[in-house]
Amino acid sequence: MRPYPDCETATVVDLFSGGGGMSCGFARTAGFSIVGAVDLERGKPSAGSTGCNGTYRANIGVEPYRADLALLEPSELREVVFGTCGIDLAPGRLDVLSACPPCTDFSRAKPANHLVDGRRNDLVGRVGDFVAYFRPRHLVMENAREFLLGAFRHHSDRLTERLRALGYGVATEVPTLTAYGLPQLRERALLVASRVAEPMTPADLWIGYEPAQAATTVRSALGRLAAARASMPADAMDRSPAMGAEVRARLGAVPRDGGSWTDLVRTKPELLTPGMAAKAAADLLNHHPDAYGRMAWSRPAPTIMRESSHLGNGRYAHPEMDRLLTVREMAALQGFPFDYRFLGALKNSYRQIGDAVPPIVSFQIAACIRWMESGIRPGPETFVLPDSTLRIGDVRHAVPAAA
Repeated sequence: MRPYPDCETATVVDLFSGGGGMSCGFARTAGFSIVGAVDLERGKPSAGSTGCNGTYRANIGVEPYRADLALLEPSELREVVFGTCGIDLAPGRLDVLSACPPCTDFSRAKPANHLVDGRRNDLVGRVGDFVAYFRPRHLVMENAREFLLGAFRHHSDRLTERLRALGYGVATEVPTLTAYGLPQLRERALLVASRVAEPMTPADLWIGYEPAQAATTVRSALGRLAAARASMPADAMDRSPAMGAEVRARLGAVPRDGGSWTDLVRTKPELLTPGMAAKAAADLLNHHPDAYGRMAWSRPAPTIMRESSHLGNGRYAHPEMDRLLTVREMAALQGFPFDYRFLGALKNSYRQIGDAVPPIVSFQIAACIRWMESGIRPGPETFVLPDSTLRIGDVRHAVPAAA
């Protein structure tokens, strides 16, 4: 990396910093220094504060500036960074700007998004304002797949046009992140832009490589987590929400290793909730079939969303035990290092995990930036996040496709 005279390492500012998923990858990569972060800590209006800034501070070592990025002026953020770490991010002095606006109003998981262009999508345009002011060497973004492919992709299209007008090259992709070693079926949009190099994404890192399929399963992830935690102190993250007797009985009747509420229609109809019974009576078993679902040992986890703290919201139960996955287990499946801490209310810990950029992937994005700066292609030993569910030995040479 090319250091500046007043900074030993390349500078990174994280907008919409959340619990630190994107910053984690850069903070754990030699040569980068997180010098600023911004997050309003606002979840859904009915859900209150996410409490993510405390988690960010505890792990990244930087106090996020609590501000609304729809209103914050880039010049004010420059003053904040100078006041806290003495670095003047004059235009052209910032190395990496990370900006991951909320995905809620893009995601297909929200039915209204097929028709209504939510106000939070306008925050994509604000990213362009910060790029125009700071002129970072590189911009990295992650969002729901619909950010690039959905009904309101005009937001990303306009940002791309603006970036190119400012002299940036832009690369995008929409991978399923199991291809990058995450033990989860998570499809996301990635954007990397650069004004100093040909932009690269993790897809470039993995050319000629692939993760061993067995390493991206729930069995592998939870097994490696358990082995690592055995030699570590007691962990406050090894907990999950309490369940009442009725809920516990319902989950206890769900078949191990991949079952869900739909199995109860045949085996234990008396345990169905009124909503489940109504769906069964209307032959709508394909409506939310993952509710009260158990993960399957031999498959990747399903997409972990911010609502993962409740059994009724998805396939978030342990494959065998009658409980929701713990915060620590959910974080491992989301690609966090095993020592990452989540602060605040239990429900907020799950929300922070579901909202996060998986650090297994942000570590690879940081490797891409190093490659763009140095011209040296990283090997697996430099793009596999230590102390996570992925190991260097899991990365193997890809088998050429049959002709």
